[in-house]
Amino acid sequence: MGIIELILLAVGLSMDACAVAICKGLALRRASARQMLTVGLWFGGFQALMPLIGYLLASLFAEFIRSVDHWVAFILLGIIGVNMIREALSKEDEEPNPSLSCKTMLVMAIATSIDAMAVGISFAFLEVNVVWAVSLIGVITFALSALGVKLGAAFGCRFKSKAELAGGVILISLGLKILIEHLFFGG
Repeated sequence: MGIIELILLAVGLSMDACAVAICKGLALRRASARQMLTVGLWFGGFQALMPLIGYLLASLFAEFIRSVDHWVAFILLGIIGVNMIREALSKEDEEPNPSLSCKTMLVMAIATSIDAMAVGISFAFLEVNVVWAVSLIGVITFALSALGVKLGAAFGCRFKSKAELAGGVILISLGLKILIEHLFFGG
């Protein structure tokens, strides 16, 4: 997986956290640097940690499913992407919660990074420098989440569904690319 694909993957994965950060900003009404840093660190940290956990777990079983690894990556990325698109098109809106308590942020960080664990599982079957990949995912998620808090405070939740939709399309596209490369080009 090249640098462009890793950046796209990181952006796609970060969209869920960014969407939640936008709504956090809306609930806060004013975004201080400390609040932006707090949200960015929670979301960026968990978005980096979860794919590493997924990678380590899947590495234990990689030899057993190497012949279908491209299908595993395609299915996992596809499911995550479809769920993000479904959420983006959903009409239900949650009430924004201004709390940045450890309990609140832990729950939100885990909820927005579960899909990153699934992506980490697919890393075990792809040619990926996992340290570089999880670092990139964490840094990009940190930056977009911190920015999301500021955008939410300034503009409200208008960008939430667009962010989730874009993330879903990116992840589905990457899964399709992996499958096509393997099936038709021996990737």
